[in-house]
Amino acid sequence: MKVLVVTQYFWPESFRINDVVSSLVDSGIEVDVLTGKPNYPDGKIFNGYRVGDCQIEHKFGSSIFRVPLIPRGNKSKFNLALNYFSFIIFGVMQGAWMVRKNKYDLVFVYGLSPILLSIPGVFISKIKGIQIILWVQDLWPESLLATKSVQNSLVISMVGIVVKWIYQSMDLILVQSHAFIDEVKKMTTEKDVKYYPNSVDPSFYNYSLNKQIDVEEEQKNDGKFNVVFAGNVGIGQGIEVILEAAKILSDIDNIQFVIYGSGSRLEWLEEQKKQYNLKGIILKGRHPVESMPQLLSNANALLVTLSDEPIFAKTIPNKIQAYLAVGRPILACLNGEGARVVNEAKAGIAVPAGDSKRLSEAILNLYKLPEKEMSIYGKNGREYYEKNFKHEKLIKILISEFENLIKNK
Repeated sequence: MKVLVVTQYFWPESFRINDVVSSLVDSGIEVDVLTGKPNYPDGKIFNGYRVGDCQIEHKFGSSIFRVPLIPRGNKSKFNLALNYFSFIIFGVMQGAWMVRKNKYDLVFVYGLSPILLSIPGVFISKIKGIQIILWVQDLWPESLLATKSVQNSLVISMVGIVVKWIYQSMDLILVQSHAFIDEVKKMTTEKDVKYYPNSVDPSFYNYSLNKQIDVEEEQKNDGKFNVVFAGNVGIGQGIEVILEAAKILSDIDNIQFVIYGSGSRLEWLEEQKKQYNLKGIILKGRHPVESMPQLLSNANALLVTLSDEPIFAKTIPNKIQAYLAVGRPILACLNGEGARVVNEAKAGIAVPAGDSKRLSEAILNLYKLPEKEMSIYGKNGREYYEKNFKHEKLIKILISEFENLIKNK
């Protein structure tokens, strides 16, 4: 079996699809990857790559076909739009040309936001006459409205039309949350839509698979109760609730919020921290993904937040799988599917999105618990991860979907 993976983001950028491709190859599947030039998250083309031409390289036993794209730059809406549309245009024109002589059994599209990035995969599948699978990570155009990226009703309507066409072009649609199924089916009643969740690299639950990395001494030995947030610091994360909870808990010197990551709201958070003199917020910036398993496992509690928007109640943030895997108590300040997973796993405490009072109370409850009782949350989380999200199990399921689709062509 030979599969073409289409994704704007790929190694050396840190995305889930990297592990998927590596494991598919290890399972004996031939995989090529059509992608762009790496520039996430800083918006600058990585060293060793050129902006304006096509490149071919090899990683994970795969051939990687890279098309030109305009880097994200300063993350303005205009620059992001150029970045997205440049991948679509060059993916259709030059990407299809780069793989013109290669024979594939199917196309597998990693559907990160915006879902319009799937268009090169649709085009290639049609000209080659092969089947195509889409793995949906975010719902569109609903995500546009929730993040207030676009508010023009005409634009939203046009995006909806294109998304419907993309869905209807698929032979199989996989979604990362149960709650996505009905939403996707509203736009494509005739297509098969199945739940296929995210996972994390095996190093998150088995450190022996990864080189040990020294953890910063201040996190290991400062004696503080560290509530760790890791990932994108953006509009969708509703990080205002972290600020407000830190204000409520500011009199307790021993509790601090440690934030690993960057994003559109990081500068705002830095300003607010200074304005209110919140010593309990520690901003660490982005860290290599290889260091995250140990940094997370050394936390007292792990925090996940989302904005109080209906669309975000339908998603499962990928950090939940990472948090479950490392086996530390989870504080989930969100609604819907993410909260359901944490509660069902008995892996921590879930409170409503945006409720800083309830969040601060949950933090205090964990703070007062003996470590032995807290460890039960972590143990439950790891067991739930093993049963529902383990990487190796999910790869076998994905291969089975590939085989069934090809067999029933």
